[in-house]
Amino acid sequence: MPIYDISYTSLIFCFFLLAIPLFISWKIRLELEKSTLEAVFRMSIQLFLAGIFLNFIFNLNNGLLNLAWVGIMIFFASYTAIKSVDLNVKKLFAPIILAIAFSSLAVLLYFNKFVINLENLLDARYLIPIAGMFLGNSLRGNVVGIGDFYSDIKRNENRYLYSLSLGAGMYEAVLPYLRKSLRAAVKPTLANIASVGIVTLPGMMTGQILGGASPLVAIKYQITIMIAQYVSTLLGTTLSILTSFRTAFDEYGLVDTKLYETNF
Repeated sequence: MPIYDISYTSLIFCFFLLAIPLFISWKIRLELEKSTLEAVFRMSIQLFLAGIFLNFIFNLNNGLLNLAWVGIMIFFASYTAIKSVDLNVKKLFAPIILAIAFSSLAVLLYFNKFVINLENLLDARYLIPIAGMFLGNSLRGNVVGIGDFYSDIKRNENRYLYSLSLGAGMYEAVLPYLRKSLRAAVKPTLANIASVGIVTLPGMMTGQILGGASPLVAIKYQITIMIAQYVSTLLGTTLSILTSFRTAFDEYGLVDTKLYETNF
């Protein structure tokens, strides 16, 4: 089955579709014209640059270079997760980057070894795209989980302090907030898993089918990817919150007030 390329002329025709949301925004004064054009422009430039660089990486296919690129992805995912929830980057960056790195790489290497059965676990064509899918999902989970956890404790500070005053240990006192934040973090992933195949056809499955793969092969890949994404998201968010305790709480179980300072 031939793979149909998208010419640059066809790409321009796709950009013409933006006239519809731009017209709607202008007509009813949503004031989204500038932000829409800026977002599409940034996306296009970033993806073209990434495409050029990834083409170089794929051709070279050096394991250490591939792993270094994944490390860069993890670095920016961790930074984005903290900045998105308006928490102190200095206090949370080290524990969160370690948590995301461990959970993503552990699940990724297990996936490449035992699910796809790759001979080269660091093959760029598999390592980088799959890492991107894991990190994208883990990023959303961390943003929701970490943000909910610390905002809930701050919002219910008196109740939290009351638990400590009754003799509860720090872990015992934060457990209700931990449960709530983790449920919130994985709910979108679980909803996506429950609806896939009937309500939606995910991007990976659609891409494989468009690339000429059998629908049954694409389905098997999609099932395994979604399970692995769920595992890495829950594991990464859990570890991010737990490993942040050392820098976020003092020896008395109180949240460091500097945690809510958002300056780097």
